[in-house]
Amino acid sequence: MTKAEKTKQYIIAQTASLFNKKGFAGTSLQDITHATGLTKGSIYGNFGGKDEVALAVFDYNISKVRTILRTEVAKQQTIKGKLMAYADVYTHFQKFPFPEGGCPMLNTAIEADDTHPQLKQKAREAIMSWKKSIVTLIEKGIQSGEIAKEVNPEQVALTIMATIEGMIMIANLTGKPEYRKAIMKSVTQMIEDLF
Repeated sequence: MTKAEKTKQYIIAQTASLFNKKGFAGTSLQDITHATGLTKGSIYGNFGGKDEVALAVFDYNISKVRTILRTEVAKQQTIKGKLMAYADVYTHFQKFPFPEGGCPMLNTAIEADDTHPQLKQKAREAIMSWKKSIVTLIEKGIQSGEIAKEVNPEQVALTIMATIEGMIMIANLTGKPEYRKAIMKSVTQMIEDLF
C-alpha cells in the first residue's frame, strides 16, 4: 500500500463515526481536519472533496456491517440457523464491532433521500444487497424442503429488514434498549414460523 493509500485509509477510518453520527450535511471540513489531525490541503490532496470522503466512509461502514453479518451467518450449518444469525446479531448488537453512530444504511438513507443522490444510491445498493442475501437463504430453504414453497422470499426478506431497521430507529430515538429486544423477538418468531 502506497503512502497516499495509507493516508486515504486513515482519513476514512478516523472520520467513519463522525459521518455516521453527524451525517453528510452535519460534518464540516473542520470536523474532518480535527478528527484526522490533517490539514485541509492534505484532505483535498487525497479526496476531491467532502463528497468523496463521505462516499468512501459509507463503503467503509457498510463493509463493517457486512463482515459481521457474513461471519455470523457462515458459522451456521442450517438455513434456519443462518436466518436466525440476523436476529441474533441485531438482538445482541453490542457484542459486535458495529460502526459507531448506528446503522449506516438507515442513517444515510434518511439523510440522503432528498439531498445527496450519490449517497442515496449507495444506501439503495446496500439495502438491495442485504435483501438479496436473505432472499437467497429463503430460496435455498424452499429448495431443500425446509421452508414451504408458498413462502414469498422477497416479502419475508423485506419484512425482516424493515422490522430490524425500524427497531434500530425506535430503540435509538426512545433510548429504550428493551424495545430492541421486544421487537427482535418478533423477528425471531417470524423466522421460526417459516420452518
